[in-house]
Amino acid sequence: MSSFLDQTFTKINFAENPLIHQEYENCIFQNCNFSEANLSEFKFIDCEFIDCNLSLAKLNGTVFRGILFKDCKMLGLQFDNCNDFGLSFSFDNCQLNHSSFFQLKIRKTVFVKCQLREVDFSEADLTSSIFADCDLTQAVFNQTNLEKADFRTAFNYTFDPEKNRLKAAKFSAAGISGLIQKYRIIIED
Repeated sequence: MSSFLDQTFTKINFAENPLIHQEYENCIFQNCNFSEANLSEFKFIDCEFIDCNLSLAKLNGTVFRGILFKDCKMLGLQFDNCNDFGLSFSFDNCQLNHSSFFQLKIRKTVFVKCQLREVDFSEADLTSSIFADCDLTQAVFNQTNLEKADFRTAFNYTFDPEKNRLKAAKFSAAGISGLIQKYRIIIED
């Protein structure tokens, strides 16, 4: 497999003109459309995706190492189908609704100002991850390792502390209700 190195791809509709099956290293994809594209077995290393649409792209065996997704629409992505060796990425102001990170080991992942509505984090290892200003409405956390994770500015999350690992996780006082919702305790200001 040959590779593209240090290249910038701008305003390309890869849904109509498929991306060449190569390895992409230190590349920038800006304002590109990957919606429903088949990215299976592609390798992306130290790349940036800026203002791209990757919704419903196929990610079977896809390699993401050192990736930044910024201002991207990424609805319904099955990250759990990616190649998990060295899997690492961060998300800034992205829409990830209905995506899945099931059973992934993605420690220290940073989510900033992201929509994570109905995202499945079941059985994932999110140790030391950051959820800064993220909307976690109906996100699923079940048997998830959230040790040292930072939820202080996240909102709309609800999960069972008895079914997740929370040692040294950080929460704001306003977010505590999302941890005790199952007990139907009424908290008033």
